[in-house]
Amino acid sequence: MQISKFMTPEIIFGNQSIGQVGESLRRLGASRVFLVSDPGVVKAGWVERIIHYLQQQHLDYHLWTNVTANPKDYEIHAGIAAYRAGECNAILGVGGGSAIDAAKAIALLATNEGSIVQYEGVDRILHPLPPMVMVPTTAGSGSEVSQFSIIVDSERKVKMTIVSKSLIPDIAIIDPQTLMTKDRQLTANTGMDVLTHAIESYISLAATPLTEVHSLQAMRLIAQHLRPSAASQYNACAKQAMAMASLQAGIAFSNAILGAVHAMSHQLGGFLDAPHGEVNAILLPHVLEYNYIAAPEKYRQIAECLGENTSGLSTHDASRLALKAVKDLANDLDVPHSLSAIGLHPEQIELLSSLALLDVCMTTNPRDMSVQDVAALFRQAL
Repeated sequence: MQISKFMTPEIIFGNQSIGQVGESLRRLGASRVFLVSDPGVVKAGWVERIIHYLQQQHLDYHLWTNVTANPKDYEIHAGIAAYRAGECNAILGVGGGSAIDAAKAIALLATNEGSIVQYEGVDRILHPLPPMVMVPTTAGSGSEVSQFSIIVDSERKVKMTIVSKSLIPDIAIIDPQTLMTKDRQLTANTGMDVLTHAIESYISLAATPLTEVHSLQAMRLIAQHLRPSAASQYNACAKQAMAMASLQAGIAFSNAILGAVHAMSHQLGGFLDAPHGEVNAILLPHVLEYNYIAAPEKYRQIAECLGENTSGLSTHDASRLALKAVKDLANDLDVPHSLSAIGLHPEQIELLSSLALLDVCMTTNPRDMSVQDVAALFRQAL
Protein backbone atom coordinates (compact mmCIF):
# COMPACT_ATOMS: atom_id res chain seq x y z
CA MET A 1 0.00 0.00 0.00
CA GLN A 2 1.31 3.44 -0.90
CA ILE A 3 2.23 5.96 1.78
CA SER A 4 0.00 9.01 1.66
CA LYS A 5 -0.47 12.26 3.54
CA PHE A 6 -3.78 13.93 4.35
CA MET A 7 -3.73 17.58 5.37
CA THR A 8 -6.44 20.11 6.22
CA PRO A 9 -6.62 23.36 8.13
CA GLU A 10 -8.86 23.86 11.14
CA ILE A 11 -12.34 24.19 9.60
CA ILE A 12 -15.23 26.26 10.96
CA PHE A 13 -18.42 25.69 8.94
CA GLY A 14 -21.97 27.01 9.18
CA ASN A 15 -24.24 30.01 8.98
CA GLN A 16 -22.92 32.97 10.98
CA SER A 17 -19.49 31.31 11.30
CA ILE A 18 -17.98 34.42 9.71
CA GLY A 19 -18.49 36.01 13.12
CA GLN A 20 -15.56 33.94 14.44
CA VAL A 21 -12.98 35.57 12.17
CA GLY A 22 -11.67 38.02 14.75
CA GLU A 23 -11.42 35.47 17.53
CA SER A 24 -9.71 33.02 15.17
CA LEU A 25 -7.00 35.54 14.26
CA ARG A 26 -6.57 36.60 17.87
CA ARG A 27 -5.82 33.05 19.03
CA LEU A 28 -3.26 32.68 16.23
CA GLY A 29 -1.38 35.60 17.73
CA ALA A 30 -2.40 38.29 15.23
CA SER A 31 -2.30 41.94 16.20
CA ARG A 32 -2.27 43.74 12.81
CA VAL A 33 -4.09 41.90 10.04
CA PHE A 34 -3.48 42.25 6.30
CA LEU A 35 -6.98 41.86 4.86
CA VAL A 36 -6.99 40.76 1.20
CA SER A 37 -10.23 40.99 -0.75
CA ASP A 38 -11.59 42.39 -4.02
CA PRO A 39 -13.96 45.21 -5.00
CA GLY A 40 -16.88 42.84 -5.66
CA VAL A 41 -16.71 41.39 -2.16
CA VAL A 42 -16.44 44.91 -0.73
CA LYS A 43 -19.54 45.95 -2.69
CA ALA A 44 -21.45 42.91 -1.42
CA GLY A 45 -20.87 44.10 2.15
CA TRP A 46 -18.81 41.21 3.46
CA VAL A 47 -15.63 43.21 4.07
CA GLU A 48 -17.54 45.69 6.22
CA ARG A 49 -18.86 42.77 8.28
CA ILE A 50 -15.37 41.30 8.58
CA ILE A 51 -13.89 44.60 9.75
CA HIS A 52 -16.58 44.79 12.45
CA TYR A 53 -15.53 41.39 13.76
CA LEU A 54 -11.86 42.41 13.71
CA GLN A 55 -12.66 45.55 15.69
CA GLN A 56 -14.58 43.51 18.24
CA GLN A 57 -11.30 41.74 18.99
CA HIS A 58 -9.35 45.05 18.99
CA LEU A 59 -7.34 43.96 15.97
CA ASP A 60 -5.73 46.57 13.71
CA TYR A 61 -6.01 45.91 9.99
CA HIS A 62 -4.83 47.05 6.58
CA LEU A 63 -7.33 46.50 3.74
CA TRP A 64 -5.90 45.65 0.31
CA THR A 65 -8.20 45.00 -2.65
CA ASN A 66 -5.97 45.31 -5.73
CA VAL A 67 -6.68 41.79 -6.95
CA THR A 68 -7.97 40.86 -10.40
CA ALA A 69 -9.86 37.73 -11.44
CA ASN A 70 -6.63 35.86 -12.25
CA PRO A 71 -4.05 37.27 -9.78
CA LYS A 72 -0.85 38.46 -11.43
CA ASP A 73 2.73 38.34 -10.14
CA TYR A 74 3.00 42.14 -10.06
CA GLU A 75 -0.17 42.32 -7.95
CA ILE A 76 1.41 39.96 -5.43
CA HIS A 77 4.57 42.07 -5.32
CA ALA A 78 2.47 45.20 -4.71
CA GLY A 79 0.60 43.33 -2.01
CA ILE A 80 3.70 42.27 -0.12
CA ALA A 81 5.00 45.85 -0.24
CA ALA A 82 1.73 46.99 1.36
CA TYR A 83 1.93 44.17 3.93
CA ARG A 84 5.40 45.27 5.00
CA ALA A 85 4.53 48.96 4.97
CA GLY A 86 1.59 48.22 7.24
CA GLU A 87 3.79 46.21 9.62
CA CYS A 88 1.27 43.39 9.56
CA ASN A 89 1.80 39.99 11.17
CA ALA A 90 -1.13 37.91 9.89
CA ILE A 91 -3.06 37.39 6.65
CA LEU A 92 -6.83 37.26 6.18
CA GLY A 93 -8.24 36.41 2.74
CA VAL A 94 -11.91 37.09 2.04
CA GLY A 95 -13.41 36.32 -1.36
CA GLY A 96 -13.22 33.82 -4.18
CA GLY A 97 -10.23 31.80 -5.27
CA SER A 98 -8.46 34.86 -6.68
CA ALA A 99 -8.44 36.78 -3.41
CA ILE A 100 -7.49 33.72 -1.37
CA ASP A 101 -4.74 32.61 -3.78
CA ALA A 102 -3.36 36.16 -3.70
CA ALA A 103 -3.49 36.23 0.10
CA LYS A 104 -1.56 32.96 0.28
CA ALA A 105 1.06 34.20 -2.20
CA ILE A 106 1.54 37.40 -0.20
CA ALA A 107 1.93 35.32 2.96
CA LEU A 108 4.58 33.28 1.14
CA LEU A 109 6.65 36.36 0.33
CA ALA A 110 6.19 37.76 3.84
CA THR A 111 8.75 35.25 5.12
CA ASN A 112 10.51 34.06 1.95
CA GLU A 113 12.73 36.24 -0.22
CA GLY A 114 12.61 36.98 -3.92
CA SER A 115 9.91 37.01 -6.58
CA ILE A 116 6.78 34.87 -6.56
CA VAL A 117 7.87 33.24 -9.84
CA GLN A 118 10.72 31.54 -7.97
CA TYR A 119 8.23 29.37 -6.09
CA GLU A 120 6.46 27.80 -9.06
CA GLY A 121 6.32 24.03 -8.63
CA VAL A 122 6.29 21.75 -5.60
CA ASP A 123 7.81 22.32 -2.14
CA ARG A 124 10.01 25.32 -2.85
CA ILE A 125 8.98 27.29 0.23
CA LEU A 126 11.75 27.29 2.84
CA HIS A 127 10.40 29.31 5.78
CA PRO A 128 7.11 29.13 7.73
CA LEU A 129 4.39 31.58 6.72
CA PRO A 130 2.60 34.06 9.01
CA PRO A 131 -0.79 33.01 10.46
CA MET A 132 -3.46 32.70 7.76
CA VAL A 133 -7.26 32.68 8.01
CA MET A 134 -9.34 32.33 4.84
CA VAL A 135 -13.03 33.07 4.31
CA PRO A 136 -14.41 31.98 0.92
CA THR A 137 -17.39 33.82 -0.57
CA THR A 138 -17.85 31.49 -3.53
CA ALA A 139 -18.51 27.74 -3.63
CA GLY A 140 -15.73 27.14 -6.10
CA SER A 141 -11.98 27.22 -5.69
CA GLY A 142 -11.45 25.28 -2.46
CA SER A 143 -8.30 27.37 -1.97
CA GLU A 144 -9.21 28.02 1.66
CA VAL A 145 -8.31 24.40 2.49
CA SER A 146 -5.74 23.59 -0.20
CA GLN A 147 -1.96 23.55 -0.54
CA PHE A 148 -2.19 25.40 -3.87
CA SER A 149 -1.81 29.01 -4.95
CA ILE A 150 -2.33 29.83 -8.64
CA ILE A 151 -0.68 33.05 -9.82
CA VAL A 152 -0.17 34.39 -13.37
CA ASP A 153 3.39 34.99 -14.56
CA SER A 154 2.56 38.13 -16.54
CA GLU A 155 5.68 37.94 -18.71
CA ARG A 156 5.01 34.38 -19.92
CA LYS A 157 1.19 34.72 -19.67
CA VAL A 158 1.16 31.42 -17.79
CA LYS A 159 -0.66 30.45 -14.62
CA MET A 160 1.94 29.17 -12.19
CA THR A 161 0.96 26.35 -9.86
CA ILE A 162 2.62 26.78 -6.48
CA VAL A 163 2.22 23.72 -4.25
CA SER A 164 3.33 23.37 -0.63
CA LYS A 165 1.81 22.24 2.64
CA SER A 166 3.00 25.62 3.94
CA LEU A 167 0.20 27.20 1.87
CA ILE A 168 -2.54 25.37 3.77
CA PRO A 169 -4.20 28.09 5.88
CA ASP A 170 -4.33 27.74 9.64
CA ILE A 171 -8.09 28.24 9.76
CA ALA A 172 -10.78 28.13 7.06
CA ILE A 173 -14.13 29.72 7.89
CA ILE A 174 -16.93 28.67 5.53
CA ASP A 175 -20.19 30.57 5.96
CA PRO A 176 -22.80 29.49 3.38
CA GLN A 177 -24.63 32.79 3.73
CA THR A 178 -21.82 34.52 1.82
CA LEU A 179 -22.98 32.66 -1.31
CA MET A 180 -26.24 34.60 -1.41
CA THR A 181 -24.57 37.64 -2.98
CA LYS A 182 -23.30 35.75 -6.05
CA ASP A 183 -25.09 36.13 -9.38
CA ARG A 184 -26.32 33.19 -11.44
CA GLN A 185 -23.38 33.04 -13.84
CA LEU A 186 -20.77 33.13 -11.10
CA THR A 187 -22.68 30.44 -9.21
CA ALA A 188 -22.71 28.25 -12.33
CA ASN A 189 -19.04 28.81 -13.20
CA THR A 190 -17.75 28.22 -9.70
CA GLY A 191 -20.06 25.22 -9.30
CA MET A 192 -18.59 23.60 -12.40
CA ASP A 193 -15.15 24.24 -10.92
CA VAL A 194 -16.22 22.31 -7.83
CA LEU A 195 -17.44 19.45 -10.03
CA THR A 196 -14.11 19.40 -11.86
CA HIS A 197 -12.25 19.29 -8.54
CA ALA A 198 -14.39 16.40 -7.35
CA ILE A 199 -14.04 14.33 -10.52
CA GLU A 200 -10.36 14.99 -11.17
CA SER A 201 -9.37 14.27 -7.58
CA TYR A 202 -11.39 11.04 -7.65
CA ILE A 203 -9.71 9.64 -10.77
CA SER A 204 -6.28 11.11 -9.89
CA LEU A 205 -3.33 8.74 -9.70
CA ALA A 206 -2.75 10.10 -6.18
CA ALA A 207 -6.28 9.42 -4.92
CA THR A 208 -6.61 7.46 -1.68
CA PRO A 209 -9.57 6.20 0.38
CA LEU A 210 -9.24 9.37 2.48
CA THR A 211 -9.66 11.61 -0.56
CA GLU A 212 -12.18 9.49 -2.48
CA VAL A 213 -14.84 9.73 0.20
CA HIS A 214 -14.74 13.53 -0.05
CA SER A 215 -14.71 13.51 -3.87
CA LEU A 216 -17.75 11.24 -4.08
CA GLN A 217 -19.79 13.14 -1.50
CA ALA A 218 -19.02 16.41 -3.26
CA MET A 219 -20.39 14.95 -6.50
CA ARG A 220 -23.60 13.82 -4.78
CA LEU A 221 -24.15 17.29 -3.33
CA ILE A 222 -23.46 18.98 -6.67
CA ALA A 223 -25.92 16.71 -8.50
CA GLN A 224 -28.69 17.60 -6.07
CA HIS A 225 -27.99 21.24 -5.33
CA LEU A 226 -26.03 23.09 -8.03
CA ARG A 227 -29.03 23.64 -10.30
CA PRO A 228 -31.22 25.02 -7.45
CA SER A 229 -28.32 27.16 -6.23
CA ALA A 230 -27.90 28.70 -9.69
CA ALA A 231 -31.65 29.19 -9.99
CA SER A 232 -32.01 31.24 -6.80
CA GLN A 233 -29.64 33.45 -4.86
CA TYR A 234 -31.70 32.91 -1.73
CA ASN A 235 -32.07 29.11 -1.61
CA ALA A 236 -30.41 28.61 1.77
CA CYS A 237 -30.50 24.82 1.61
CA ALA A 238 -28.78 24.76 -1.79
CA LYS A 239 -26.17 27.30 -0.69
CA GLN A 240 -25.26 25.29 2.38
CA ALA A 241 -24.96 22.11 0.32
CA MET A 242 -22.78 23.76 -2.31
CA ALA A 243 -20.56 25.29 0.37
CA MET A 244 -20.05 21.79 1.75
CA ALA A 245 -19.45 20.37 -1.74
CA SER A 246 -16.78 23.00 -2.40
CA LEU A 247 -15.15 22.29 0.96
CA GLN A 248 -15.07 18.53 0.43
CA ALA A 249 -13.83 18.79 -3.15
CA GLY A 250 -11.15 21.21 -1.94
CA ILE A 251 -9.98 18.80 0.75
CA ALA A 252 -9.90 16.02 -1.85
CA PHE A 253 -7.89 17.81 -4.53
CA SER A 254 -5.49 19.38 -2.05
CA ASN A 255 -4.42 15.87 -1.12
CA ALA A 256 -4.97 13.95 -4.38
CA ILE A 257 -4.03 16.78 -6.80
CA LEU A 258 -5.97 17.12 -10.08
CA GLY A 259 -5.53 16.26 -13.76
CA ALA A 260 -5.49 17.37 -17.38
CA VAL A 261 -8.52 19.67 -17.16
CA HIS A 262 -6.71 21.92 -14.71
CA ALA A 263 -3.35 21.56 -16.46
CA MET A 264 -5.01 22.85 -19.63
CA SER A 265 -7.28 25.46 -18.03
CA HIS A 266 -4.36 27.02 -16.17
CA GLN A 267 -2.76 27.81 -19.54
CA LEU A 268 -5.94 29.32 -20.95
CA GLY A 269 -6.57 31.33 -17.81
CA GLY A 270 -3.09 32.79 -17.91
CA PHE A 271 -3.04 33.42 -21.65
CA LEU A 272 -6.58 34.73 -22.18
CA ASP A 273 -7.38 35.94 -18.63
CA ALA A 274 -10.50 33.76 -18.90
CA PRO A 275 -12.77 32.73 -15.98
CA HIS A 276 -11.35 29.54 -14.48
CA GLY A 277 -14.63 27.75 -13.80
CA GLU A 278 -15.95 28.54 -17.25
CA VAL A 279 -12.84 27.10 -18.92
CA ASN A 280 -13.06 23.96 -16.77
CA ALA A 281 -16.70 23.48 -17.73
CA ILE A 282 -15.82 23.57 -21.43
CA LEU A 283 -12.83 21.24 -21.14
CA LEU A 284 -14.24 18.70 -18.66
CA PRO A 285 -16.37 16.61 -21.09
CA HIS A 286 -13.52 16.33 -23.60
CA VAL A 287 -10.92 15.31 -21.01
CA LEU A 288 -13.37 12.87 -19.41
CA GLU A 289 -13.85 11.20 -22.78
CA TYR A 290 -10.08 10.90 -23.22
CA ASN A 291 -9.46 9.56 -19.70
CA TYR A 292 -12.29 7.03 -19.83
CA ILE A 293 -10.20 3.94 -20.57
CA ALA A 294 -8.00 4.61 -17.51
CA ALA A 295 -10.77 4.24 -14.92
CA PRO A 296 -14.07 2.78 -16.25
CA GLU A 297 -15.14 1.43 -12.85
CA LYS A 298 -14.63 4.85 -11.28
CA TYR A 299 -16.69 6.38 -14.07
CA ARG A 300 -19.56 4.12 -13.02
CA GLN A 301 -19.29 5.56 -9.51
CA ILE A 302 -19.24 9.09 -10.93
CA ALA A 303 -22.39 8.39 -12.93
CA GLU A 304 -24.18 7.05 -9.87
CA CYS A 305 -23.15 10.02 -7.70
CA LEU A 306 -24.39 12.40 -10.39
CA GLY A 307 -27.82 10.79 -10.27
CA GLU A 308 -27.73 8.37 -13.20
CA ASN A 309 -29.47 5.00 -12.90
CA THR A 310 -26.84 2.34 -13.63
CA SER A 311 -28.87 -0.64 -12.43
CA GLY A 312 -28.44 -3.67 -14.69
CA LEU A 313 -25.95 -1.96 -16.96
CA SER A 314 -22.51 -3.23 -17.89
CA THR A 315 -19.52 -1.29 -16.60
CA HIS A 316 -19.05 0.20 -20.08
CA ASP A 317 -22.64 1.38 -20.45
CA ALA A 318 -22.90 2.59 -16.85
CA SER A 319 -19.63 4.50 -16.98
CA ARG A 320 -20.60 6.25 -20.20
CA LEU A 321 -23.47 7.84 -18.27
CA ALA A 322 -20.89 9.89 -16.36
CA LEU A 323 -20.18 11.82 -19.56
CA LYS A 324 -23.90 12.33 -20.16
CA ALA A 325 -24.46 13.62 -16.62
CA VAL A 326 -21.66 16.19 -16.88
CA LYS A 327 -22.88 17.45 -20.27
CA ASP A 328 -26.49 17.67 -19.05
CA LEU A 329 -25.45 19.72 -16.03
CA ALA A 330 -23.37 22.12 -18.15
CA ASN A 331 -26.29 22.53 -20.57
CA ASP A 332 -28.75 23.25 -17.78
CA LEU A 333 -26.42 25.91 -16.38
CA ASP A 334 -25.95 27.58 -19.79
CA VAL A 335 -22.16 27.54 -19.58
CA PRO A 336 -20.31 28.16 -22.86
CA HIS A 337 -19.70 25.09 -25.03
CA SER A 338 -16.58 26.13 -26.90
CA LEU A 339 -13.18 27.66 -26.27
CA SER A 340 -13.56 29.83 -29.36
CA ALA A 341 -16.43 31.57 -27.55
CA ILE A 342 -13.98 32.77 -24.89
CA GLY A 343 -11.30 33.85 -27.36
CA LEU A 344 -9.06 30.87 -28.16
CA HIS A 345 -7.65 30.78 -31.70
CA PRO A 346 -6.27 27.64 -33.42
CA GLU A 347 -2.80 29.11 -33.86
CA GLN A 348 -2.45 29.42 -30.06
CA ILE A 349 -3.02 25.73 -29.38
CA GLU A 350 0.51 24.44 -29.98
CA LEU A 351 2.08 26.73 -27.38
CA LEU A 352 -0.66 26.13 -24.81
CA SER A 353 -0.41 22.36 -25.28
CA SER A 354 3.33 22.28 -24.63
CA LEU A 355 2.87 24.42 -21.52
CA ALA A 356 0.05 22.21 -20.21
CA LEU A 357 2.35 19.19 -20.17
CA LEU A 358 4.63 21.03 -17.72
CA ASP A 359 1.84 21.81 -15.26
CA VAL A 360 1.98 20.02 -11.89
CA CYS A 361 -1.61 18.83 -12.30
CA MET A 362 -0.71 16.78 -15.37
CA THR A 363 1.44 14.42 -13.30
CA THR A 364 -1.61 12.84 -11.64
CA ASN A 365 -3.84 12.59 -14.71
CA PRO A 366 -4.87 8.90 -14.94
CA ARG A 367 -3.98 8.55 -18.64
CA ASP A 368 -0.65 9.52 -20.16
CA MET A 369 -0.75 12.47 -22.56
CA SER A 370 1.53 13.73 -25.30
CA VAL A 371 1.59 17.26 -26.63
CA GLN A 372 -0.36 15.95 -29.62
CA ASP A 373 -3.04 14.50 -27.32
CA VAL A 374 -3.41 17.80 -25.49
CA ALA A 375 -3.60 19.73 -28.76
CA ALA A 376 -6.28 17.35 -30.05
CA LEU A 377 -8.39 18.01 -26.96
CA PHE A 378 -8.00 21.76 -27.33
CA ARG A 379 -9.14 21.48 -30.94
CA GLN A 380 -12.14 19.33 -30.00
CA ALA A 381 -13.18 22.02 -27.53
CA LEU A 382 -12.83 24.93 -29.98
